Amino acid sequence: MHRKAIFVILVLVQFSSVVTAKDTPDKLQATIEEAIRASGAEIVAVAFHDLASGKEILINADASLHAASTMKVPVMIELYRQAAAKKFSLDDRLPIKNDFISIADGSHFSISADDDSEATLYKHLGETETIRELMRLMIVMSSNLATNLLIERLGAKNIMELMQQMGATKIQVLRGVEDSKAFERKMNNTTTARDLMILLRRIAERRAVSPQASDEMVKILLTQRFNEGIPAGVSPEARVAHKTGSITKIYHDAAIVYPPRRKPYILVVLTRGFADEKQAHQLTTTISRMIYERTTKSD
Repeated sequence: MHRKAIFVILVLVQFSSVVTAKDTPDKLQATIEEAIRASGAEIVAVAFHDLASGKEILINADASLHAASTMKVPVMIELYRQAAAKKFSLDDRLPIKNDFISIADGSHFSISADDDSEATLYKHLGETETIRELMRLMIVMSSNLATNLLIERLGAKNIMELMQQMGATKIQVLRGVEDSKAFERKMNNTTTARDLMILLRRIAERRAVSPQASDEMVKILLTQRFNEGIPAGVSPEARVAHKTGSITKIYHDAAIVYPPRRKPYILVVLTRGFADEKQAHQLTTTISRMIYERTTKSD
C-alpha cells in the first residue's frame, strides 16, 4: 500500500475515534467535513436523515455526480409501480439478450461479461428469466445485463417521471449501462445525495408505491452482496438495506440503516476522485461509523 494511502487511513481512523455521545449534530458534521478534507477526494457528498429524531446532516447534498449503479434503485421502484398498475407481473418472463440501442445515435451495442459484476446471466442468452429474478440480480449482484433488460422494458422516460413525482427531481436516469457512445457525449445517469436520501426515506417509511412494495424492496436491499462501505461502519447487530455503485474514481453507497431497538436512519455517501477504491471504502466506512456511534449512543 502506498504511504499516502496509509496516511489517509490513519487520519480517517483518528477522526472516527473522536466522535462521542456528547457531540452535537453541528460538531458531528464538522468532524465529518474535516475527515473529508483529509481524505483528498475531489468531492464527497453526504446526506443523513434520522427517522427517529428528524435530524439531518447535508454536505454537498445537491452536487450532481455520475450515478453509477445507484440508479438501479429508481429502476426497482418503477418496476414495482408498473407491476402495481398491472402492466405486468413480476413473475412474467423476459427474453435474455445482449443487444441494446444507444440513446446517442440508435446504434446497437452489447455488454461485456468481463466488466459485469454478475456473469451467470450471460450463460442463458436466448432463454427467459422472470422480472423478479432480474430485479434481484440487478440489486443484489448489481447485474448490468439485468439492468438493461429491465430499463428497456420499463422505459427510461417512465422512470424519470416517477422520480419527479417522488420529489427526487435531480436524478437523471437516461439510459442503461455501458452505452459508450452516450457516455462519450456526456449523456449520463446522474444523482445527488439528497435525491437518493429522498427515495430511501420513502422506502423506509413504506411510502414507495405501497407498504407491501416498500417492504419487499427493503428485503432485496438487505441482501446486497457488496458491503465494504456503510455496513462496515455499523455494529454486527444492525441491518443495512443498501445499494452501492462504482466506476472509475467513483464510489457510492446509499443505505437504510436499522440499528437494534430504534427507528432506522438514511445515510448516503457519494465520492469522486479516489484513484484507489479502497480509500473510498475507508472514508465511507469512517463516515458511517461516526454517524452510527453518534446516533445510537445519543438514544
